[in-house]
Amino acid sequence: MSILVWTWIIVGLTFALYIGIAIWSRAKSTGDFYVAAKSVHPLANGMATAADWMSAASFISMAGLIAFMGRDGSMYLMGWTGGYVLLAMLLAPYLRKFGKYTVPDFVAERYYSKVARVIAVVCAIFVSFTYVAGQMRGVGIVFSRFLEVDITTGVIVGMAIVFFYAVMGGMKGITYTQVAQYVVLIIAYLIPAIFISILLTGNPIPQLGFGSTLSDGGGYLLDKLDGLSTQLGFAAYTGRGAKSMIDVFFITAALMVGTAGLPHVIIRFFTVPKVSDARKSAGYALLFIAILYTTAPAVAAFARTNMIQTLNDKAYSEAPSWLTNWEKTKLIKFEDKNNDGIIQYRKDADQNELTIDRDIMVLANPEIAKLPNWVVALVAAGGLAAALSTAAGLLLVISTSISHDLIKNVIARDTSEKKELTYARIAAGFAVLLAGYFGINPPGFVAQVVAFAFGLAASSFFPIIILGIFSKKTSKEGAISGMIIGILLTAGYIIYFKFINPTANTAEHWWFGISPEGIGTLGMVVNFIVAIVVSKFSSAPPDDVQQLIEDIRIPRETRA
Repeated sequence: MSILVWTWIIVGLTFALYIGIAIWSRAKSTGDFYVAAKSVHPLANGMATAADWMSAASFISMAGLIAFMGRDGSMYLMGWTGGYVLLAMLLAPYLRKFGKYTVPDFVAERYYSKVARVIAVVCAIFVSFTYVAGQMRGVGIVFSRFLEVDITTGVIVGMAIVFFYAVMGGMKGITYTQVAQYVVLIIAYLIPAIFISILLTGNPIPQLGFGSTLSDGGGYLLDKLDGLSTQLGFAAYTGRGAKSMIDVFFITAALMVGTAGLPHVIIRFFTVPKVSDARKSAGYALLFIAILYTTAPAVAAFARTNMIQTLNDKAYSEAPSWLTNWEKTKLIKFEDKNNDGIIQYRKDADQNELTIDRDIMVLANPEIAKLPNWVVALVAAGGLAAALSTAAGLLLVISTSISHDLIKNVIARDTSEKKELTYARIAAGFAVLLAGYFGINPPGFVAQVVAFAFGLAASSFFPIIILGIFSKKTSKEGAISGMIIGILLTAGYIIYFKFINPTANTAEHWWFGISPEGIGTLGMVVNFIVAIVVSKFSSAPPDDVQQLIEDIRIPRETRA
């Protein structure tokens, strides 16, 4: 059967599974809708958290970034996985013990202020919409190639699916749907990686095949890739890349603390029955995430090697079918600059005739390696599972921020539970529509957009949550000032270099050599400094708030 037929079958079956789970687990109360009635088993929550967090950036874009950036791409691996260690140790158990529905709930009660709640709501919505733009773009890319529809149509189809199970099931439906989506995405990621590892190195374990010798006797895979890269004018694949050390450090740190500050990840730890279950969930999630993240460098190396060997210095008239298939999506383009009919892939812009979107590498990898059509279709289903699972979690954050934190707790405090649930579903519907717009008109490639979201989370939520748990002296004035200045600094920097003056988006114009992807770390530091300094010149938090912090950190029985 053709790739198209296989894709319709596999994607259709997975979509039917997601919709069936949503119907089975339909939310009947606000507790179900917001936190799945705090009844999710830690193992299931770990799988759901992994799917929620391993977005289109992890599945589609990360290995593509590593394939083109080489060693510099490791900052995504270190940042995103390191953030989970922070989350498990510093945040998850304390926030679960606090026991509310959302991050703005915590901010409002800890900092005894409606203003703090409103600012936290704005930050949560801003971060979530930035993040969800990358997910909807990922959905559009998958649909445009494998179901042979344009990206706009693909985004609309994705919107419809997410709308159904996010609006109907809420957190309860999303949680069990994400468990299924994790299974789909991890199988879809591993099977082609295993196949290609066997074909290239004879080793069925991609993590080991990555460092093995080639089956054709051509030496070690990475040595071969280094040689291919340098011959074409690129830096050695395993050598130091173009990014400065300070920028690599700042991007890694922004991704790490951004992970620990993302509202759609933090809210997952409110869904388990006990505080100890929050730690277990984080441990399970890190294990499930590591399966994909340790495979990604191998996938990147396999894809880069196969791409160079199958395209470079080959006649366009004899180009492999995967190239012409992807050209239809306009995500890869051949421009014959010297009219010799030969494809030349070089670092030198004047000689290079191939323009390649980094987001296609994982999706095109099975086709490049000439794997069976059903494997290609399975990867498409995995990409959709990754994008849709994260999109659903983000949309839930947006809807709960509006219905629970803004309407219920600020605008109309006498709102009944039934009305609040209705508002949550309406807000989710509007959020889906806006997310679709960003998917059709994205501000960058998937992992780049997601990196911006992590920077915004790092500069707004992480310092305030850390200080809220571990400092009894941080006041509402300090928290409010820190959040506002941190996110404005980060957002302003990103907007200036990406939209207002993109021609200046080069290392010589950046502050201290820090790119927009890494500026969230500086925003976080500024947030900490402002919050601490302002708190010293304002009144200390009330006694009941200081007692709340004691209760979150150390149970009264233990202190006694």
